[in-house]
Amino acid sequence: MTTYLLDTTTLSFLMERHERVLAHVTSTESSHQIRICTVVRGEIRYGLERMPHGRRRRHMEATAANLFARIPCDPIPEAAGDIYGRIKRDCERKGVPLDENDLWIAATAMTIHAVLVTSDSDYGRVDGLTTEDWTV
Repeated sequence: MTTYLLDTTTLSFLMERHERVLAHVTSTESSHQIRICTVVRGEIRYGLERMPHGRRRRHMEATAANLFARIPCDPIPEAAGDIYGRIKRDCERKGVPLDENDLWIAATAMTIHAVLVTSDSDYGRVDGLTTEDWTV
């Protein structure tokens, strides 16, 4: 069984019904798990809060609520704090800082032994993190 942790961009693509992302989700075997974490949920909620009130926002809020109801959301595991510290320091040493939320998402993926689904090449800076891009 493989666990896939969607990053914020991938979940956004799913909300927008990106053809390739949808194909991956629908073709994922039932023995595999697709999940998000609280950081991703928070970033999506923040994006929705920034949208002007109107039909598009209501549509996107409904889409997000539907996905939140279907895709399990994992809390940040305690052990992710240890991995976060290591990842952040490694990135600093390399001179390639990573966004704080991206650090937490990467640390969560590593802690739960998940493949991080992302189209963001910045995650390639994280040693030991397994990623897949479902947009290609």
